[in-house]
Formats: sequence, structure tokens, C-alpha cells
Amino acid sequence: MQTNRREILTSLAGAALLGSAADRGRAQSSSAPRIRDISVIECQPAGARLSVVKITTDQDGLYGYGCATFTQRADLVKPAVEKYLKPLLLGRTTDRIEDIWQTCYDSSYWKNGPVLNNAISGIDQALWDIKGRQAGMPVYQLLGGKCREAARCFATVRGSDPKAVVDHARQFVEQGFRDVRVGGGPARTRGEAAANSQPLHDRPLFDRGEYFRRTLSLLEFCHHELGPDVQLATDVHERLEPRQAVEFCKAAENLNIFFIEDPLSPEDLAYFGQIRQQCATPIAMGELFNNPHEWQPLIQNRLIDYIRCHVSQVGGFTPARKIAILAETFGVRTAWHAPGDLSPVGHMANVTLDVISYNFGIQEWMPFNPHVLEIFHGAAEMKNAYLYVSEKPGWGIEIDEKAAAKFPFGAETGPRKNLNGGWDDLRLPDGTVIKQ
Repeated sequence: MQTNRREILTSLAGAALLGSAADRGRAQSSSAPRIRDISVIECQPAGARLSVVKITTDQDGLYGYGCATFTQRADLVKPAVEKYLKPLLLGRTTDRIEDIWQTCYDSSYWKNGPVLNNAISGIDQALWDIKGRQAGMPVYQLLGGKCREAARCFATVRGSDPKAVVDHARQFVEQGFRDVRVGGGPARTRGEAAANSQPLHDRPLFDRGEYFRRTLSLLEFCHHELGPDVQLATDVHERLEPRQAVEFCKAAENLNIFFIEDPLSPEDLAYFGQIRQQCATPIAMGELFNNPHEWQPLIQNRLIDYIRCHVSQVGGFTPARKIAILAETFGVRTAWHAPGDLSPVGHMANVTLDVISYNFGIQEWMPFNPHVLEIFHGAAEMKNAYLYVSEKPGWGIEIDEKAAAKFPFGAETGPRKNLNGGWDDLRLPDGTVIKQ
């Protein structure tokens, strides 16, 4: 009996050892990939300077891309990634996205600056891309799947000549768009200024009173000409004084507006309460936000209708997903910022959020320049005013680095851009520089 008991115990111990060895073998074969290298791909295929982070793992052929574009200070993003975040992250496993995000966020002690936020975004989005590639699934599947087939988009028509704006808008309507943002002026030179308002400087001129009257008149004309089936928006770009912004939103209330964008600057958030008290005009805000203290009060107090953050500016896909969930709780919809100075990787992150978020509202869309598509293969596809997410693993985008090298960084081009990469200063007639 004693011998049998000893044999049984020995057999059980042996089985346990074999089992633990098998478990260790399985753990080793399925171990998470580790970060072997982090680099930044810089290119300027269409005016704006684009920065994309590439994370390479220790598993052959497994890598990921993330948008880190901060075009106004583009030269600062690469050293933020490669000099500061890369040494922090080399050798870490790629499976702990939240942990890595928090580590990067806390690493500088002072937080929520646009350079570091965009750098973190590149890391964060690249890790999501890697996780999707590992799973053989698009990123949206990792978060529960779609709750809509595609994202409804609005088109943008810039200019201050009403007839030209309407003619251009009708072209978009023929393509299926029912939401059109109009406006974008007037900024003038000294020679273009009205005789009774000659500026005291030779910089680009912005007259708030003229802007108020002309933009409201443009909205009224477009509403009359395009009819009730086309909803309108305009971007104030924080250029009005708070009192004027309240008055402008009230005046636009009955013009079939889907939103007034950025009527106030981030420094004047308290005035949103006055707008909400005095009119029902839908309001979108957030493209300049970096900090949770900026969007949280607007959402929780239901002072805006659309949260319009720039995803890389707030730190990437991970925090943007949290913003969307917070906004849903308070009945605020999403309208992620998506200008021309956003890489196709960033656009894919946007449309991924669009299809997984129940409180999606509307998506900004700009057509891709052919040179951009030469570099970024697999960009989100536009059909009949709807943007479709990729069905390929990760973001579904591959970057041709040889093609990217054909378009190196130079000075940013376009209206009101200067050689230091920022926006040129815009001034009132008396010479006061204004926020924009």
C-alpha cells in the first residue's frame, strides 16, 4: 500500500512537471512581440508636412504605423519620438497599449503639450496597428465591431463670393453630399481693404465686423439657393469676440445649420453657457484642445453638440476612444477634425472611431492628393459622401518609404503659411494680432 501511494505521488508530480513545461513552451511560442525599433517617416507630398511613427517588432514582418502629424511645428515631432520616447520603450512588449500610453504621458512630468501629445499618438496608433495585424483583424473588430456601415461626411467649400460658393457646393451635392461647410474669409491685404477702414499695418487683415456680416450673408444665400435638403456649417475659427460669437450663433439659428464650428477660443470656454442659453444652434468645438480640462466641462455640462478634437493632438486613438465614450454619456456626438494636414493613417483612425462609436455625428473629409496616395496605400475610401473603414488587418495601410523620400520636408505651403512652419499672423485694422 505504501509503495503504491509513493508511485501515485511520483506519477502526479511528473505529470505536473510535464504540464508546467508544456505551459512554458506555449507561453514562449505565443509571447508578445517586443519593440525593436521606433522611427519617424517624414514627408510633404501635398503642402502639409506629415509625420508617421513606425514601430518595428522582434517578430519578422510585424510592424505598425501611427499618425503623429503636427504640421505647424513638424520638425519637433521626430526628436520627441526618437530622442525621448524611443529609449523609454525599446524592449517593451507591444501588448500593453494602455500601460505604454500612460508611461509616455507621465514621462515628461509636464503634460498635455501638442508636441508630446502628437508624439505619443504616433506610438499609440502604431501599437493598435500591430495588435490588429497580429490578430488578422481591422482595429475596429478589436473594439467590438461596427455599429454603422460607414461614416457620413461633410464637404468644405472655401471662399466669400456667394455665387461661386453655391456653384461649388452643388458639385458636392451631385456627388451625394447633404452637408456642406462654407466660408473661410475674408482675410485681406492692405490694398484690398475698404476705403473707410485702411489698416495701420501691411500684414494680412481681418475685420471682425466685416467677417460677421459677410459670413452670415453667405449662409443666408446658401440656405436660400441650396434648399432645405442641404445642411450648412461654417468655421468661425475663434476669431470673433465672445459677445460677437454669441450674437452670430443666435443669428444663424434658423439657417439649417448642422454646426457652427469653434465660435470661441479655448480661453473663452465660459461663454459657451451664454450661447446655449440664448439659442439652439448646434455647436462644434475642440480641434485646438490638448487637455482633458478643456473638453470635460463642455461635455458634462452639455454646452456643445459635437466634440471635434484632433485625434493626434489629444494623444492618439486610446484617449480619443475615451472622449467618445464620455461624450456618449452626455448626449454629445463626435465630429473628429480631419483637415488636409492629416496623414491617411490619421484619417483611418478617425473613421475607425466613427464606425465603433454609437454617438458618431459627422466626419470631416478632404480628398487625398495623388502624391499622398503614392506613399500611403490603402487609404480610407469615399463613396457617395460616406467614408469606409479598411477591412484589412490593423489600419490596413502600407507606406512606401522610397516614395515618401521623394517628398522631403520643406517650408509649408498654402494660404497664410510662413517659413517657420506656423500660421502667419492675422491682424485687426489697428494692428492687433488675433487668435486663430
